[in-house]
Amino acid sequence: MKIVLAGCTGFIGKPLTQHFVQKGYQVVSLVRKNNTDLPNEVKQVEWNGKDQGEWSKEIDGADAVVNLSGAGIADKKWSDERKKLIVSSRVESTQAIKMAIEKASQKPKVWVNASAVGYYGSLTNEIATESSPSGKDFLADTCRMWEEATQGAEKHTRLVIIRIGVVLEKDGGALPKMATPFKMFVGGPTGSGKQGFPWIHRDDVIGLIDFAIRNEKVQGVINATAPELLNNKQFSSILAKVLKRPNLFPAPAFMLKMIFGEMSVMLLEGQLVKPLRAQEYGYTFKYPTAESALKAIYG
Repeated sequence: MKIVLAGCTGFIGKPLTQHFVQKGYQVVSLVRKNNTDLPNEVKQVEWNGKDQGEWSKEIDGADAVVNLSGAGIADKKWSDERKKLIVSSRVESTQAIKMAIEKASQKPKVWVNASAVGYYGSLTNEIATESSPSGKDFLADTCRMWEEATQGAEKHTRLVIIRIGVVLEKDGGALPKMATPFKMFVGGPTGSGKQGFPWIHRDDVIGLIDFAIRNEKVQGVINATAPELLNNKQFSSILAKVLKRPNLFPAPAFMLKMIFGEMSVMLLEGQLVKPLRAQEYGYTFKYPTAESALKAIYG
């Protein structure tokens, strides 16, 4: 099986690439420059994330295309310039891949494109499923434009959009930053702690992407979140329990707003997201509970 993968060096993309190689798949990685961290078996092809080029030929005849491209949401404060980059890096790469699929004489069998649960905006008590409407904040607008960039591709290939939640692992993402205060005995929930925390172990993100590629019945939007629904306070309590630390010191909302500015919305707001379609399709979560996920991560 030939898989073309964009975004192969990131927090999800790097282990996903290794997963595909271990499965014996032929992996073509779209990269901005040659990367020595990728397995030797991976073919690296240069692209700039927006224009057509030699990389487009790799789409022709591929079995699957996976796009995880996008500037880091939480890497820097959200200046106007940074927000433009967050949007453009996602929308332009998606548009470029769609155009390559449309031009291919032999269309790929499936295209898996990333999105995020930020699509649903901030929800208080409502549980979001794949059919829930989009929110109206910056993250929701970004996800909506990101997904709209795929429109029309379903005429040419089986299209799967993966709305990814907060991905847990100890080598990146949000978890190490969340765990540090607990390890220093000053951990606790953020803000009110009542905001939904739509988490998922990284192994299950990789598992869902592979599942979507291999199962022809899977199409449309899939929530990549664990089935256990938790708010921030509940997750913090479980994290404290696994780390054997107290859960006593909540981070006040005003302090987080001072430190992070508009980006504090990622910490102070959230949503409860149910992976309804993943369950309907028959995906079995490796880590269905936060305690099992965190114990696997921290031993």
